[in-house]
Amino acid sequence: MWSYRKRIDQDLVRWRDAGWITPEGETAIRQDLEKGVRTLGLANALAILSAVLIGFAVMSFVAANWQAMPRILRIGMLVASMWAAYGLSGVLARRGMTGFAHAATLLGVGIFGGSIMLISQMYHMDGNPADAVLLWAAGALLAGVALRSNPSLAFAMVLVVYWGISEAFRLDRVFWEFLGPWALVSAAFYWQRWKPGVHLSGLALTGFIVSLGYRLNGGHAHELVVILGLLVMGASMLGERLKPERPALWSGAFNYGLVVTLAGLWALQFFEDPPLNTFMLLAVLALALLIGAIFWGLRSGNRGALWIGYAGFSIEILAIYVETLGTLLNTSLFFLIAGLIVSGLAAVAYRLHTRGEPKPAAA
Repeated sequence: MWSYRKRIDQDLVRWRDAGWITPEGETAIRQDLEKGVRTLGLANALAILSAVLIGFAVMSFVAANWQAMPRILRIGMLVASMWAAYGLSGVLARRGMTGFAHAATLLGVGIFGGSIMLISQMYHMDGNPADAVLLWAAGALLAGVALRSNPSLAFAMVLVVYWGISEAFRLDRVFWEFLGPWALVSAAFYWQRWKPGVHLSGLALTGFIVSLGYRLNGGHAHELVVILGLLVMGASMLGERLKPERPALWSGAFNYGLVVTLAGLWALQFFEDPPLNTFMLLAVLALALLIGAIFWGLRSGNRGALWIGYAGFSIEILAIYVETLGTLLNTSLFFLIAGLIVSGLAAVAYRLHTRGEPKPAAA
């Protein structure tokens, strides 16, 4: 809905400037859109919440009467409830009630997950609990693809991430197997053309890459994280030049690569306990990276890079101050040098800007 509203806002301005709609017509369209967002958005949100509550109600009822019901009746109730929810989702989708259809799909997915737990308990199945979570994620993925339900796909990604984290801690190693289910759900997001889901995939992969620094080489592989982050940033900058028609893809990749690189640099600075000279060198590199990210964000219109750059610069400066509080002379010298460098960069940027401006024509 947000991306749709943003596109409509841009189109309305263009249509008004072209004279295709009047200012009064533009105002009426915006008011109608705002009314639809308030009412339908609230209805969809309440429908999702109701699906969660009904799912818990079904599971609680079945669990409370579990021992009193014949085994075949237990399984029949679970299967019938799940398929009834999926069938209701299809009916609601055909009637154009998309939000309610998503809620019904989530209800079916919730019943499916509860069924896995209750049936495994009924037949006294022993095994790794994380496997049940992965099976649940597979059901959510299948339902999301079959019924084109983005919330179901998002829930599948949440389950995959939980499964990956659980197995990584249980096995005490890098859980490379996480990348397989992650790729499947990510492909479903891309197939659905759902940008929030693609960002959810980006966040999950970012967390996985950052975790490599704490899992490989005895927990001291943060240099690898920095290199991987820089490669992603470089690839996104190259992609923006070669395929400029996909700005959202490249800007998102750049931002996630920037977060990965900063996470690696901060781990090297503040977790590895380096000597002061090495610490200062890493701090200069981090600040230079953040200034470069701000410059790139201004140049390419990447607002995410701007916000990450500004926030990261502030956090980096504060962390440097706290880390070097005992060496005030070195701290003041560092801030003086950093301030002079940033001032010089500001002067260079201003000169480049003024050179690029068109000169007024001579009278």
